Amino acid sequence: MTNKKKFILFDNDGVLVETEKWYYEANVKALKELNLTLELDTYLEIMARGGTAWEIAFAQGVSKDVVDKQREKRDVFYQEFLTTKDIEIQGVKPLLKELSQNYKMAIITTSRRVDFDLIHKNRGIVDFMDFTLCVEEYAKAKPAPDPYIAGLKKFNAKKEETIIVEDSQRGLTSAYNAGIECAVVHNEFTKTHDFSKANYHIKKLDELKELLSTL
Repeated sequence: MTNKKKFILFDNDGVLVETEKWYYEANVKALKELNLTLELDTYLEIMARGGTAWEIAFAQGVSKDVVDKQREKRDVFYQEFLTTKDIEIQGVKPLLKELSQNYKMAIITTSRRVDFDLIHKNRGIVDFMDFTLCVEEYAKAKPAPDPYIAGLKKFNAKKEETIIVEDSQRGLTSAYNAGIECAVVHNEFTKTHDFSKANYHIKKLDELKELLSTL
C-alpha cells in the first residue's frame, strides 16, 4: 500500500493560473519585431524539453546583444498581459482551502520571482502555501530535478509522502527525475506533450482531492 501523501508540490503556470498562453504570446510579439515567426507547435516542442524561444533567433544568426534586448521587451509584454488578461482558473481557491486542512503545500515554478509576485498579487492563492520557490531559488530549472528536490528539502519530506501536480512535459520530467510521484492535470495548451511517465492523470484540478483520497 502506498504511504499516505502529506505534501503537495504544485507547478504554477497552467496548474494554478492560466498564464502559459500569454508567455507564448509575449515571445511571439518579441520575436516578430525581429521578423521571426514562432509557431505554436515549435514553441511547445521547445517548452517540452526545457529550451527557450530564442533558439529561433540564434539559429538565424541574431546576436546575443539583440536577443538580450528583445528578451527584456518580452518580459515587459508578458507583464502587460499578466495585468490585463484573465488568468484565473475557476475553483482553485476553494480546492486549496480544503486541501490545506490536511496537506502541507508549496508552489515550485520556473517563473521569475518578479513575474510570480505580479501574478499572485491580491489573488489569495499563496495564502494556502507554506512556501514558494521561483527560478532564482534553486540550481537548475525544470526539467532538471533540482526544483522539486529543493521543495522536498524545504519541507524535510520523504519522496513517498509527496505528490507533484504538473501540466507540462518539462515539469513532469523534473518530477520523474526527482523520483517523486506526479499527477498531470489536463491543459489545452500542453495537450500535445508526452505524459507517459505520469503516475496519475486528472482532467481538472478539482479531481485532485478524489485522487488523493485513494492514495
